[in-house]
Amino acid sequence: MGETDPKVTVVVPTYNERDNLPVLVDMLTALGLPNLHVLVVDDNSPDGTGDVADKLAQEAAIPVGVLHRTEKDGLGRAYVAGITRALDEGADIVVQMDADLSHPSSVVPTMVATLAEDSGAAVVLGSRYVRGGEVASQWAWHRKALSAWANRYVNVILRLGVKDATAGFKAWRADTLRAIEVGTVRSNGYAFQVEMNYRTVKQGLRIVEVPIRFEERADGVSKMSLAVQLESALMPWKLRFGGRKR
Repeated sequence: MGETDPKVTVVVPTYNERDNLPVLVDMLTALGLPNLHVLVVDDNSPDGTGDVADKLAQEAAIPVGVLHRTEKDGLGRAYVAGITRALDEGADIVVQMDADLSHPSSVVPTMVATLAEDSGAAVVLGSRYVRGGEVASQWAWHRKALSAWANRYVNVILRLGVKDATAGFKAWRADTLRAIEVGTVRSNGYAFQVEMNYRTVKQGLRIVEVPIRFEERADGVSKMSLAVQLESALMPWKLRFGGRKR
């Protein structure tokens, strides 16, 4: 591959991920994917993740950028800020990826290749629920049941036609992100993932799913608050019946 390789920017929101972030950057570096960049969006993590990111920006073998935000302002807003920056800096493909190592970096080349080979694919989604996908064995039965119910709930209301409607591991064409006006997305928690999918489908664009194994987070604690859960429950109804811009 040469000068025509697309610029791929992996946007990684962080909050208290100082131990996981260097591991993730090493894993992405090891892929050897041409023209791969990382953009860390840190929400002023009290554990010093922002400082770790700055050090990686100086020392990593692949380009690492850092967007420092002044406060913890929600996953959705972090992604909007990061994706907007990535587009402004000329990304052709933007990958959404968690910092906690739950998303397998080894699948990134497959996602990028799928976009290259399938001109009709607007976004490639790393799916736990298509054939070949799975979740970590550490997941308790009630967590698996809740995840399955949430996907069914979202699909019944919004008719997205995807197996893993709540997934957060995605590779987007830049043109798709512009078409869905990513800068105007208002969902602020994990409902952000659903709203992005909904806007894509409403534009008549196609979501492609590839199988992944979703791992338990490697270190730290989950950040899904009660408010985030409530937003996730209500947002599908707001999208369907709220007359939101699309």
